Amino acid sequence: NHPRRQRIVEVFEQAIGSGKPSIKANFWGYYASRLPVVAFDFTVGRHRDGPDDVLDDYEGTLIGDCWSGFQKIDVRSNSRITFAACWAHARRKIDECRGAFPIQVAKLESLIGMLYDIEDQIKDYSDADRLSRRQSLSRHVLGLLDDYMSSEAMSVPAVLPKSNLGQAAAYVRRHWEALNQFVDNPCIPLDNNDCEQLMKRVATGRKNWLFKGSLAAGERAANLMTIVGSAIRNDLDVHAYLDDVLRRVLADETDWAALSPHAWKAAHPESIRTYRQDERRQATDRKRVRRARRRKLSK
Repeated sequence: NHPRRQRIVEVFEQAIGSGKPSIKANFWGYYASRLPVVAFDFTVGRHRDGPDDVLDDYEGTLIGDCWSGFQKIDVRSNSRITFAACWAHARRKIDECRGAFPIQVAKLESLIGMLYDIEDQIKDYSDADRLSRRQSLSRHVLGLLDDYMSSEAMSVPAVLPKSNLGQAAAYVRRHWEALNQFVDNPCIPLDNNDCEQLMKRVATGRKNWLFKGSLAAGERAANLMTIVGSAIRNDLDVHAYLDDVLRRVLADETDWAALSPHAWKAAHPESIRTYRQDERRQATDRKRVRRARRRKLSK
């Protein structure tokens, strides 16, 4: 009675029929922007039925790269979900073209950098004030970006459609509406870098495990990574949290809400790693100084 039984059977039968000794499975990471939780999921393939299942009762905005499985998710969800594209992915595609098109890339990255500078300045604003600044300042920068994308510097023969910059520009144009979603919603971040950081744990894990012995093993790993990842996000001493929660579960406690990391954190302030909070503040301050220095030098 596995909820994804049909897809699992299809993948396994195809692998067995072709004589493959294993299949390539996938871990997926989900990072809630306004709740202190993360989630990992394990699927037997890179197909949209995984995210569709996880987001089955979700209503809100999904921000991510422009993977084909996220396209038309608003239609598949009957408009429950709005897709917003990630500017970090768009900038990365443009930055890869720096060697062949240094002038155009410098201009495009300068404009995208202005979007990030605005976000840096309004980070601590209220939702209403943040929306107001985005509607005025960010929309103006997006207009400049759109104008430059349509200028002679980005057209034939300066940039051919099949060149790497031509393809990067086509990516931005194709997903322009999704890339602009953040302007009309103060809760939408400019990128999904928080989730990208989350997936580094999966990449690190691949260095330690090459195979999962079974579907059940992969799902157990995803569950454990969810628990540990949520504890880390709440700046908890992971050992103390797991030790207490496992003991209480073995003692037949079933108040799952009280055992969640953010609820447990409130009841155990002694297990909060405050130095993690200090490290984040220091990193944020360093980033703001770098951006301020860059803005000053660009004037």
